[in-house]
Amino acid sequence: MPEKSLLRGLDAGTHAHGPCRGDIGRRVAARREQLGLSREEVAVRAGSAPGYIQYLEEQTATPGIGFLLRLADALETSVMELTGGTADLPPGTGHPPVHPQLVDLGLDECRTLLGTHGVGHVAVTTHDGPAILPVDYLITDGEVAFRVGRDTLPPMTGESQMAFEVDHIDDALCRGWSVLVVGTPHEVTDPDAVRRLDDLAYSTPWSEGQEACWMAVTPARVSGRRIDVPYAHA
Repeated sequence: MPEKSLLRGLDAGTHAHGPCRGDIGRRVAARREQLGLSREEVAVRAGSAPGYIQYLEEQTATPGIGFLLRLADALETSVMELTGGTADLPPGTGHPPVHPQLVDLGLDECRTLLGTHGVGHVAVTTHDGPAILPVDYLITDGEVAFRVGRDTLPPMTGESQMAFEVDHIDDALCRGWSVLVVGTPHEVTDPDAVRRLDDLAYSTPWSEGQEACWMAVTPARVSGRRIDVPYAHA
């Protein structure tokens, strides 16, 4: 398989294929399964239709506060828990699950989780040793493109490899996932390509006071893992 085909078809300005499941939906489904309730039972408790509970769990939805209050009561929890108000904890303070399942993700799910843009981390080796750099990124032309200060990265050779990672940790549900892209980096120097990336970027350069440049990673390997927590039904 050609390297660039790993992310081919996922481009900034487009949407990844497959359902777009929101965080509220994940929390509702997890709590419902923890209680051993069917969607029909939750709908009766919340004064809603089973079809809407299914929609809420499987799609991105923004229910009103009145319904959220009824839903939280039906699920014997709080609106804060359902909306992730307890998930914004300082990194590392969440309790790990007691019986987690570490699941390897397929390429399609990795592509979906990467999305077309966001914030990730780049792992590099500098003269001072290994370093992890936060970057804003785009997926374009089958590559991961990100903008950094020109003096931030060490000199790249033709054999250099770089790791790019994006993840999400939900301390409220003790769940999370990560996607890793490993490949060969190169600087984007074509003026038209640079202008296109500048137009697609969602922010100004983070490297204040430094000359910024666009780097792109051609993926040789894309992998991902998810931490799931099985709930025993009552």
